[in-house]
Amino acid sequence: MGHRMIDLTKIDANKPVLIYGPTASGKSGLALQIAEAQGGVIINGDALQVYQGWPILTAQPPAEDLVRAPHHLYSHLAYDAPYSVGDWLRDVKPFMNSVRPIIVGGTGLYFSALTEGLAEIPPTPPAVRAQADAIPLPDLIAALDDATATGLDLNNRARVQRAYEVQASTGRSIRDWQADTPPPLVPLKSCTALALMPDVDWLNARIAERFDMMMDAGALDEAEKMRPIWDETAPSSKAIGAHEMIQLLNGDITPDSAREAIIVATRQYAKRQRTWLRSRMKRWQIVPLPDVGDLK
Repeated sequence: MGHRMIDLTKIDANKPVLIYGPTASGKSGLALQIAEAQGGVIINGDALQVYQGWPILTAQPPAEDLVRAPHHLYSHLAYDAPYSVGDWLRDVKPFMNSVRPIIVGGTGLYFSALTEGLAEIPPTPPAVRAQADAIPLPDLIAALDDATATGLDLNNRARVQRAYEVQASTGRSIRDWQADTPPPLVPLKSCTALALMPDVDWLNARIAERFDMMMDAGALDEAEKMRPIWDETAPSSKAIGAHEMIQLLNGDITPDSAREAIIVATRQYAKRQRTWLRSRMKRWQIVPLPDVGDLK
C-alpha cells in the first residue's frame, strides 16, 4: 500500500492539522507524512484506537511508525474502561498548547466536539432513561417546555427523548445547556481541516487488502490473548472484527466466513463515516482519493 506525496505546500506548517476520513483511507499515513515534513505530534481521534487489546484490528500505527514521530492517545486505556467524547476532549486539551498537533481519526463526533464545542450535560441516570423508554412519544412531547419543543424534530423519538431526559434529570432545558457550550478547543478557522473522501471501489479494495495484511500481522494472535478476558459489553469489543475473531478461535465460524463478515462490516462502517463527512463537514477541505496518490 505505497503512496506518493500529497502537496504539502498548501498546508500551513504553523497551524494545527485535523485529518478525518473513513477507515482504510490512509489517514495515519498522511498524518505521518505531514509530521515528518513539517513537524508536529500525532494525536489519535478515533474512539477505538484509544484502547489496549486490539491494536492490529483497530489499525493503530505500527511500532515502525511510532518511532518516526511522536504519537499520543493510542492504547492508553484498558480494554474495558468507559470513555466519552468529553473524556477525549479533556485528554486532547493539554496538547493544544504544546508542539503543533496533528489530530487524526475516523470518529466524527470527536471532531465535531473539537471544532464546535461540547455541551457539558451530565449523563442521564439509568432510572430516568428506563422511565423515559416507557413513555409514549406524545407524552414525552407534552412534558417539554415550549422553548425546548420549538424547533425540535417532534417526529424523531431519539431527539425528543433526549430533551426529556435532560430536563427530567437536570431540571434545565437542553437548549440552556447547549447555549452554555464552551468555545471549541480548535475552531475550524484556526487549523487546516482535511476530510478524506475516497472513491468507493478504491476504498472497498483497500479494506479487503488491509484485512489480509492484518491477518499476516498477527490479528489472530491478538484475539488469542484477548479471549480469556473477552467481554461482549466492554467498549473495546466494538472493534470491527473482534466478535468474529473470537468466534473463529472458538470454532464457531470458518476463516472464510469470518473474513467475509469483517470486510462487509468494515465497508458498512466506512459508508457511515462518508455520510457523516457529507452531512457534518461541509466547511472542511475535501480531499478526493485516490487523486492525491495511494496514501498508506
